[in-house]
Amino acid sequence: MRRIFRPSPRLMTMLAAIVALLIVARVEAKSGDTYPRYMSPADRPAERTLMLATTTSVDATGLLDVLADAFKADTGVTLKWIAVGTGAALKQARDGNADVVIAHARKLEHEFIRDGFGVNRRVIARNFFMVVGPPGDPARVVGAASAAEALGRIKSAGSSFVSRGDRSGTHTRELELWALVGGPPSTPAYLETGQGMAETLRVAAERRAYTLTDTATFFGLPALSGLRPAFENAPELENIYAVMAVDPVRVPAARYAEAMAFIAFLTSPRGQKLIGDFRGKSGRPLFEPLAGTPGVDLLK
Repeated sequence: MRRIFRPSPRLMTMLAAIVALLIVARVEAKSGDTYPRYMSPADRPAERTLMLATTTSVDATGLLDVLADAFKADTGVTLKWIAVGTGAALKQARDGNADVVIAHARKLEHEFIRDGFGVNRRVIARNFFMVVGPPGDPARVVGAASAAEALGRIKSAGSSFVSRGDRSGTHTRELELWALVGGPPSTPAYLETGQGMAETLRVAAERRAYTLTDTATFFGLPALSGLRPAFENAPELENIYAVMAVDPVRVPAARYAEAMAFIAFLTSPRGQKLIGDFRGKSGRPLFEPLAGTPGVDLLK
């Protein structure tokens, strides 16, 4: 009997990677960079697009606009995106609505990869989470020795806390911290918005409540008043951003070549410099580039 060869999913992923490399082999790299660049406008198709599902902070701060413009100038690929919480972004990719993902929740990212939807995860940047609250600091969070102690003081004082409640990277980290002090407070002290970080911060400001936020969104929002940093700069609040391509074996419609070009752009010296130099409206650095750190993809 003649046997029919059936390639394994791993082999299919490898073949897809080879095809992607063959596609981008037609291009040359700009001096000092390691990502593909079309040799002439004649080489560029009339329209090439890449759909990104991303965490909200890189969009709300304006960083994605800068990266999208530079990526299109260098590759001819138009970057489109939907900005939602990390959990929702990964679901968009699982449902075939995205070609590449930027996320900041390692546990959820590894589930995405383990389930066969994501490949080629690369760490690109970091900032930190922080606890912010009303200027009077009624729970006396300032001076806490750890993030767990900070949340414990909020819970013990009966102070209000506003949560995103959306399975985002920030919400995931918040729940991990609450678990260290026996879980979050009960309602009405604990309110879930189901919204993004910017809206959650506005609700917390209106209610004179505490919340957990990333530094980029907090400092990047214009005219945000009523909240002050209460606990920050703690190692356990490191916030890692990573990019992943959607596996074309699992999602055949995924634009793998374009996704890999975007990943190469973000991790290149040029992409990393754009991330590190970005100030937004705050006038201060919002993201620290990390792609050049040896071993960072395994450690973070």
